[in-house]
Amino acid sequence: MSLLADETPTLGRMMALIARRWRQILDAGLRPHDLTDATWQPLLELQRHGRPLHPKEIADALLLDKSSMVRILRTLEEKGFVTRTPDETDRRAFFVNLTEAGDVRLREVMRLSRAIEMRAIAGVAEEDLAATRRVLRAIHDEIQSVETSL
Repeated sequence: MSLLADETPTLGRMMALIARRWRQILDAGLRPHDLTDATWQPLLELQRHGRPLHPKEIADALLLDKSSMVRILRTLEEKGFVTRTPDETDRRAFFVNLTEAGDVRLREVMRLSRAIEMRAIAGVAEEDLAATRRVLRAIHDEIQSVETSL
């Protein structure tokens, strides 16, 4: 499909297409690691926070609904990448913990993700990358305040 000469894709479409293709490449690379783009993200959140998290905290950070998060965490637990421990202050809740195996696997995936990024940005000038990161951060920050009922 080609765009007409006067037709410019919206930023949203461009970002969505880039993200979709990035996920396809990442998912293909993740197969040998027994993960997908959806299943490695909670591991990254756990590492990023450096502490056990409630499933709701992970779901909120990843913009996922609770039922999707429960399925993903169940899969990760079955693979030995996370464990669940009861929340002593709320018997109905539990914390998700990153296991050593999960941490090792996450480091492998991060190397893969960085390699994909390096390939994707090859040939882009450093100052353009810096400007792109600033613009994307500004868009990200602004869109967080946009109501979904527009």
